[in-house]
Amino acid sequence: MSINSALLAGVSGLTANSAALAAISQNIANVNTIGYKRTAGEFQTVINSQAQGAGYSAGGVLATARHYTSQNGQLQRTTSSTDLGIAGQGFFVVTEKAENLEVTDSRLFTRAGAFRVDNLGYLKNTSGLYLQGWPVDTEGNITTDPSDLSRLRTINVGSVGGTAEATTRIQLNANIKSSQAVSAEATAAAAVPPGADAYDPATNSMAMWDPETGTGVKPDFELTIPVSDSKGGQRTIAISFLKSTTPNQWYSEIRAVPADDVVSGAGLGNGQIKTGLVAFTQDGRLDVDAMAALGAQALFEDPEEATLTFAASDSAAPGAGEVAWSAGLGIDDQVLSFDLTAAAGGLTQYDSASVVQAVLTNGTAFGNLSEVKIDETGFVTAIFDNGVTRKIAQIAIATFPSPDALLQTSGNAYRVSQGSGTFNLKTAGSGGAGTLGSSQLEASTVDLSAEFTGLITTQRAYSASSKIITTADEMLAELISIKR
Repeated sequence: MSINSALLAGVSGLTANSAALAAISQNIANVNTIGYKRTAGEFQTVINSQAQGAGYSAGGVLATARHYTSQNGQLQRTTSSTDLGIAGQGFFVVTEKAENLEVTDSRLFTRAGAFRVDNLGYLKNTSGLYLQGWPVDTEGNITTDPSDLSRLRTINVGSVGGTAEATTRIQLNANIKSSQAVSAEATAAAAVPPGADAYDPATNSMAMWDPETGTGVKPDFELTIPVSDSKGGQRTIAISFLKSTTPNQWYSEIRAVPADDVVSGAGLGNGQIKTGLVAFTQDGRLDVDAMAALGAQALFEDPEEATLTFAASDSAAPGAGEVAWSAGLGIDDQVLSFDLTAAAGGLTQYDSASVVQAVLTNGTAFGNLSEVKIDETGFVTAIFDNGVTRKIAQIAIATFPSPDALLQTSGNAYRVSQGSGTFNLKTAGSGGAGTLGSSQLEASTVDLSAEFTGLITTQRAYSASSKIITTADEMLAELISIKR
């Protein structure tokens, strides 16, 4: 009967608008929820099969919820470096527990990036979900996998301890005065036979110089270089120069200060690491060809590839001309590369005062963790107060063929559904995944003006549906009254 179908259509209108009101209420309630995606109630007609000549039977309306999960909210600046927002497509991979994850443990996806460091050092958002990423291995490499969630680990910044970086490169910018007077010891060394007080790197060296007793040979010029060892300890290396009677040539010694920091092999003593001649061109630059011609007599046969090698403290006794760190230091082996021929300086011999203009090294002493930074490609980097940086992990971004079909869960997160398709794990900024914004959070996509307008229209539609029921009731009452 048509009046009965009208009643049912009115009831379906009440039900559908009630569902639309629930969606609007959810949106308004979450207007300030980080990363929230608005939901809308969408209506579709329900048509009953009609028999020709039997009148019309109303089917009514059906409401379904549509989730605008793929709609991106605006990124807003914050003051916390662990607040994260995604500019573009994709979701953070999160878990409900931080440790002892099994394959059967659920992985969720969210855009809510308000992460904080918890008491165990894990990154956890306000819903209690833990951020996942690919860890950095001991070699500093990251192995990504687009489809294996088990390779992800909960990112922990609290487990990062202090760090040190051993010195590997030294750049010198120094000048030795070309008009320096030749010392008596250097003159005696050039005599045949050498004089009694002649300079000799083995028996009467600059490393033996003691100003209090007058033993050894006083250098014409000396510079010191701070060196960090494998534990972040500070060592000192001195380079001494003594002008030779041969023009543009200098005797040179490299030694450790104090001398007992190293164990020297045959031919070296008093903390010496290397000895030899340094030659300069007539225009004051380091003479690479002349030093190559000197061969073993040169401090470095190839100044452009000048290196010093220290064996580890626990190594065997060094051979002739070799050195090792002292056993009492307990430090690892080390290779120091010298930049003596830099275009902007290097080691020079001009007729001006002997001076050290700059000594640049890349080593650092022990440092503690000072802050954590996350870049736009998702690398989580620990920054230490000694200037060293260390990558901890890379955040994984999950994309879906149909993100609007993901299943909503509590905590502003989503689960995979049949309609959403299989996830694809990517690094931020690659393969269609959005870039990461540190110190930014994604705002809710709710527009209050649109929601309040929808609230008014839904209320009126609900009233209109109730009016259908009232009118159909009155018509039924008229029909019943015919019998009287």
